[in-house]
Amino acid sequence: MRHVQNAVYVHLVWATWDRPPLLTGAVEREAHRAIEAKCGEFGAEVLAVGGVEDHVHLLVRLPATLAVADLVKHAKGSSAHLVAQHLHPDQFFKWQGGYAAFSVSVGHLTRVTHYIGRQREHHAANTLIPALELPLPVASSADQEKPA
Repeated sequence: MRHVQNAVYVHLVWATWDRPPLLTGAVEREAHRAIEAKCGEFGAEVLAVGGVEDHVHLLVRLPATLAVADLVKHAKGSSAHLVAQHLHPDQFFKWQGGYAAFSVSVGHLTRVTHYIGRQREHHAANTLIPALELPLPVASSADQEKPA
């Protein structure tokens, strides 16, 4: 009999389209629940989910049969559908097309879990770990004012 032992941990981050602060109160809670539920459907163990008003952090243990891209596609899709169709059908809601994925060693799981759980504190105190955050969009040269 074949046995597969798998310990693949991934920290995922993605943001709202154009980064408006739409993840507040019940919307945030329900979006996080939808993400967790979808992960469970695919056999991914959720270790942490958190974020702030404009982005989500997710730490999961992936099963051997699941690609990161597939998990993100379905987690983003189900949560966006919930928000756009059921929680706020009168408001535009969409996730950015991209995401960030970081592998996490077993020795760093506790640190990353705490980091995700304390996102609001880290953002408020500016104690972010830049390598674990999405960069803010850079204004294009057309958006910047020209000197007089």
